[in-house]
Amino acid sequence: MPEIAAIIRLFGSAYLARFGDRLLPSHARVLRDLTACRTEVLGGHLAECDQCGHQHYSYHSCRNRSCPTCHTGDRERWLARRRGELLPVSYFHVIFTLPASLRELVWRHQKQLYAVLFKAAAEALLTLTNDPRYVGGEVGILSVLHTWTRQLGRHPHVHCLVTGGGLTTEGEWVTARKRYLAPAPALAKLFRGRFMALARKALPEETLPNTLFETDWVVYCKPALQGSRKLLDYLGRYVHRIAITNRRILAIHNNHVTFEYKDSRDHCWKRCTLTGEEFLRRFLCHVLPRGFHKVRYYGLLAPSRRKQLRHLQWSLAEPEEPAPAPPSEQSETAAPQPCPVCEIGLMVFVALIPRTPRGPP
Repeated sequence: MPEIAAIIRLFGSAYLARFGDRLLPSHARVLRDLTACRTEVLGGHLAECDQCGHQHYSYHSCRNRSCPTCHTGDRERWLARRRGELLPVSYFHVIFTLPASLRELVWRHQKQLYAVLFKAAAEALLTLTNDPRYVGGEVGILSVLHTWTRQLGRHPHVHCLVTGGGLTTEGEWVTARKRYLAPAPALAKLFRGRFMALARKALPEETLPNTLFETDWVVYCKPALQGSRKLLDYLGRYVHRIAITNRRILAIHNNHVTFEYKDSRDHCWKRCTLTGEEFLRRFLCHVLPRGFHKVRYYGLLAPSRRKQLRHLQWSLAEPEEPAPAPPSEQSETAAPQPCPVCEIGLMVFVALIPRTPRGPP
């Protein structure tokens, strides 16, 4: 199966020759880390069967948060913790999307404007849901940043998992209507105003056109009909990776990369073919600045409210099914694995493979 690491090894040198003078440090690190992932460059370990003597070399992973082959255990642990924080109430799925005319500006100021996007979306939600006409209390919000379309184009937006109810100032829980949290058009206008105000404050040297106020900003607000856990699983897919998985890459042929994507209009799978350099350019567009948090929590789900959240879980009654225990923190090599050859013995660690230097892709 073709992998992103293989694409980087094939086309990385040409990409560096073309864009090397403009390459962001975070992009250079992704190219370097994914090229070395699960190779002798990062070292590894040697395991040997205690029955038949079969030997197996396992190289270490890069642990880069943009790598599609790493972090399976991290994702499961993150999901287990989030499931343990769910309240036994209904939830809503809210998506805040920036207009296309802002994408270039956001790309040039990612760290500042992605943070503004998070804050503006949360403030719009907290303000409107606190209105007695809608919820009348403080809700809990889990926000996850996505920056891509299914063809890897730029499309910054925030997915929010929002509690279907809130806590009043008197400490009482109020439940939202079953299929209605707040009016999406009002949320969009409030979000637009907050984003523009915060963006002008964050980037006083930039001029934001007033015509943006004449544009209808898009906000999606629907109940999580399949359940909060299903929505949480969807959001968890990209918490520890970005944009595309190796499964969607179909072929690397004649300096081109072909991958599949699901068309949202006719709901069928289609194919997209790009040159290797263009594929890398689109992929790297979604690598976030180093240290930037792509998951944030607001309202009742804010880190400072964990104790209150536990009390709410108890007072609102426990979910019907108990949350699964978090997976073990042990490494993948801690427990001996069965031998793939004789299927009788166990693969036992016998040696550490040192790192081997390698040049850039």
